[in-house]
Amino acid sequence: MNALKLFTSEQIRRWDAATISDLNLNSADLMETAAAACVEWLLAHKQAVKCFHIFCGPGNNGGDGLAIARLLAEKGKSVKVYIIQVSFDFSDDFKSNEQRLRHQNKIAINTISDTDQLPQLNDGDCIIDAIFGTGLSRPADGLAEACIQYINHSDAKVVAIDLPSGLYADRVSPEQAIVIKAHDTLSFQVPKLAFLHAENEMYCGLWHVLNIGLSSEFYASEKTDVFILDKLYIRSLLKHRSKFAHKGQFGHALLLAGSYGKMGAAVLAASAALRSGLGLLSVHAPRCGVVILQTAVPEAMLTPDEHEHVISAVGNMSVYDAIGLGPGIGTSEETDYALEELLKQADKPMVIDADAINLLAMDPELLGLLPNGSVLTPHPKEFERLAGKSANSFERHTRHIEFAMQHGVYVLLKGAYSCLTTPEGISYYNNSGNPGMAKGGSGDVLTGLITGLLAQAYTPLEAALIGVYVHGLAGDIAAEKHCMTGMKTGDIVESLPEAFRQIAKG
Repeated sequence: MNALKLFTSEQIRRWDAATISDLNLNSADLMETAAAACVEWLLAHKQAVKCFHIFCGPGNNGGDGLAIARLLAEKGKSVKVYIIQVSFDFSDDFKSNEQRLRHQNKIAINTISDTDQLPQLNDGDCIIDAIFGTGLSRPADGLAEACIQYINHSDAKVVAIDLPSGLYADRVSPEQAIVIKAHDTLSFQVPKLAFLHAENEMYCGLWHVLNIGLSSEFYASEKTDVFILDKLYIRSLLKHRSKFAHKGQFGHALLLAGSYGKMGAAVLAASAALRSGLGLLSVHAPRCGVVILQTAVPEAMLTPDEHEHVISAVGNMSVYDAIGLGPGIGTSEETDYALEELLKQADKPMVIDADAINLLAMDPELLGLLPNGSVLTPHPKEFERLAGKSANSFERHTRHIEFAMQHGVYVLLKGAYSCLTTPEGISYYNNSGNPGMAKGGSGDVLTGLITGLLAQAYTPLEAALIGVYVHGLAGDIAAEKHCMTGMKTGDIVESLPEAFRQIAKG
């Protein structure tokens, strides 16, 4: 089983064509199915709408809008249609659906050739944006730009069909581009890559994927380097536990964490590692953390460093199945030396986070010592220190791929849709989690969790994918219980068992 594939707009066009061929359909049939799925969603989620205002461009996205108008009218809804006359080059499916709508004779079709003809839009109305779809290759201008700005300044809720008009599906939109600001976006069959980038949140709003029955054969055979995680795929990665299993079969992990004033990071990482299913956990920490750790995390063994306040040395690492380092360790000269010594003797992948990443950025020669297959878990600022600044998240994703491939490591770039990129340049976006997790210590929990999974003989890829999804799901469970504002990082740790249970149960 694989994670869910994400396709480019060009691949989606070929997917549509393959569906038409495989199922012996015509393009109008496929458009009707897509429109019906949109109408079903609108009837379920926009029941209180007084009037649907549907703005249509000249292409197939406009054809979708015309089909949606006809089906909504059949359901007795108040609908008004506006054809934005940005071109006289109408697609065949647009013309076909325009004829069907005129033949229905239930809706007046208005042509907008000048901004003076734009309608009044009221609070309580719903705008359906069907002006441009994924085929847009240049910024909206002229009349289309004026219409988009008019819609954006209205009080009505906006639902975009397939993609907000003016937005590019697979690449960064020009900085000055005028784009529809949708409250909801209805995407067909799979999400668009644009939905997963922070710059586009103001345009996409909440996005929803509607199944329109596109060809399963095409989906199975088409190659992609971009995936999105779901519960079913993560469940397929989890290992079964034998009735006669014992702790020695579930690995011994070591966490190097904490410094004076930052022992909480070590406690959070250790607590998460112990919730991963790990057999044994040792924590190497400065002496100032001995009482804290043995009180807060009694299940963990402790190896005190010689230094009172920071980690200054490492011992024999060969006895451990996995090593995680970074939470709260600081960036002192002593700790930098300890990191170098650790990397020189490391013979297996490890998990590297937080201050360990900052030390790598301060001393780039250490990057050459990273064991192949190691998992780095930077947030955007930490990644910037490693790989340099990026103008936007699309450029950062390119750097992300280049860095992972150059250094032979897995890079889990944390964010709203955390993205793991492999040494082969394959990217996996995570779709669990919520803004309530944007709190200090959340990354320490993730580090401990992935370290614990790595010690259980999961591959680095499996450990990182399971870890990031379970971490996000635990955050969702914590938010449901405490609300996003009121939850704290410790609530994520406490929710890890329920997250594993939900995945295993389905």
